[in-house]
Amino acid sequence: MFGLMIAALAAAAIPMAVPGPHGDLAGTFVDAGKGAPVVLIIPGSGPTDRDGNNAMGVTAAPYRLLADALATKGVSTLRADKRGMFGSKTAIADANAVSIADYAADAHNWAKALRKRTGAPCVWLLGHSEGGLIALAAAQQPQDICGLILVAAPGRKLGTLLREQLQANPANAPLLPQAMAALDSLEAGKPVDVSAMPAPLMALFRPQVQPFLIDLLRQDPAALAGATRLPMLIAQGGKDIQVSRVDADSLHAARPDAQLLAPPNMNHVLKDVAGTDRASNLATYADPSLPVDPALVDGIAAFVKSRR
Repeated sequence: MFGLMIAALAAAAIPMAVPGPHGDLAGTFVDAGKGAPVVLIIPGSGPTDRDGNNAMGVTAAPYRLLADALATKGVSTLRADKRGMFGSKTAIADANAVSIADYAADAHNWAKALRKRTGAPCVWLLGHSEGGLIALAAAQQPQDICGLILVAAPGRKLGTLLREQLQANPANAPLLPQAMAALDSLEAGKPVDVSAMPAPLMALFRPQVQPFLIDLLRQDPAALAGATRLPMLIAQGGKDIQVSRVDADSLHAARPDAQLLAPPNMNHVLKDVAGTDRASNLATYADPSLPVDPALVDGIAAFVKSRR
């Protein structure tokens, strides 16, 4: 019987597409049935695919596992590839030629298509990490949107967060002066000369992504949170080594009426971690056999169902 249930759930995962600027945006719709609330999962930074995997070392499939878990709670989801990447590769010629506003427009296109497909009155936006910022930007135009679920989302400007992340790794010490100078320049809207930049920093500051970084660094998540009155759930794991509780508190200060969910053992890829060892935490980034934190699943399901 258990095997039949898993097979039925897998069969409910349906390819879906909506028009992008030049070609289709591609995603996977997991259908929890007629009348189920619908959640659009917006991925985090860089080359992160619809399952939550990233070529820079993440193979934990957190979004796929979250979608499957939410389906068992009666919540439908759509998880999508970003424009210019993976299944959405033909949507634009250059995946780097994007802005936060572009990604927010894509979220609206998905929400409109999901409403048409399901008959839902509106769609919930779940933004993970940088995706939380995109969800907040999209919510400034609230049509088709039920509310926001911000998971491990930045609550402060991204320059502050990037500085903290770089400084948290002792191995980065020799690189910090150049990294901090580069962030200062980009925050001022000025491109950075990378001709003498060490190779480890090139992944972050390569010229192709600098226009996007300039746009990203000017965003203020707390101000965006305070500017929307849509229902909001803020979820922040206690074992997250990339985004801290300070960010959740900043968002919550901007929206004191938002619901706060704080699974104590959840890390940035939504998995539970025992202890405080950094190596053990990072090991979960490559383990798709680990389920996502059950408190996160239960909290999201309860939140979206209580507001129907």
